[in-house]
Amino acid sequence: MREITREEWLQSAIDALRPKFEEIGFPLPEKVHVSVGFGYGAKRESSIILGQCWPTGLSEDGIPHIFISPEMDDSARVLDVLIHELVHAADDCKSGHKGDFAKYAKKLGLTGKMTSTVATPELTETLRELAKAIGPYDHAKLYTRGRPVQPKEDPKADPEGPEEPEEPSAPSGPKKQGTRMVKVACSTKCECGGYIVRTTQKWIEVGMPVCPFGTVMEVA
Repeated sequence: MREITREEWLQSAIDALRPKFEEIGFPLPEKVHVSVGFGYGAKRESSIILGQCWPTGLSEDGIPHIFISPEMDDSARVLDVLIHELVHAADDCKSGHKGDFAKYAKKLGLTGKMTSTVATPELTETLRELAKAIGPYDHAKLYTRGRPVQPKEDPKADPEGPEEPEEPSAPSGPKKQGTRMVKVACSTKCECGGYIVRTTQKWIEVGMPVCPFGTVMEVA
């Protein structure tokens, strides 16, 4: 039997979860793109963004896009995060983490702070069974903050002591910017008339600011 890719695994999960959304009267879009990768601004210093959903209005093909963090390899937790992002997709990201999002997330079995929900024990068990039915989640966890430090061996076992581990290579891509202020502006077509703010790259990586009318701004 052919092993399925991560994206095929996630699409199979979406197909299996569709009836649950139908049951609560909050159906999913006919098609949802899903990938394993980092969403825009997903690198944080203090926390990890586990998933991200982009609405239809920001997609050329009018289909919502979901990204699942490659920092996860536990299949049940992946499904837990996927459900959170699917609620956003069903809502087309209109409610943020309030209103319909909170209402239907709770109906599906998500609990805790709505910006970082977790599955209830009952939902977790259901997701573990679903993960078993789909098969192995073919993904190896990425350590974006470096591998966890392994406990040192007993130096008495080796007079010369354990060898120092090699420093892992850094990922490719631009280096992180300093504290230079970055100009961020909204579209002049928005009701705000082209709202402008200045912020640092650190906060842009957390998430782009929105204008007083709720439009996501862009680096000017």
